[in-house]
Amino acid sequence: MNVFRKALFATAVVIADPLAQADAATSTFDGAWNVRIASSSQACGNGATVSIGINNGQIASSSAAVTASGRVAEAGKVNVTLSTGIKRAVGFGRLSGASGSGTWRGAMCTGTWTAEKI
Repeated sequence: MNVFRKALFATAVVIADPLAQADAATSTFDGAWNVRIASSSQACGNGATVSIGINNGQIASSSAAVTASGRVAEAGKVNVTLSTGIKRAVGFGRLSGASGSGTWRGAMCTGTWTAEKI
């Protein structure tokens, strides 16, 4: 698996938790965000950055290579799923102001993520 695909997969995992349900934030976190991922295993890739957008609390990817879906609650709780091809990652965490952090997991990899509003 090439590094780019690993990074996209890891990013997807970082931002999502499909079990958590929360109301979407109206505009507090809306805008463009850069999400940096780190993996607990070098074999899974490390140090990738992916751009996402948030609109009315709904998360979407800014890249044709990665599909992102999820929500940001008013309190900043993030639940997201990212996928590329047949690979999928889910993550969860929290945004506060113009930054955030959390954890992610995929079929064979786990790690952490940090985000900054652009």
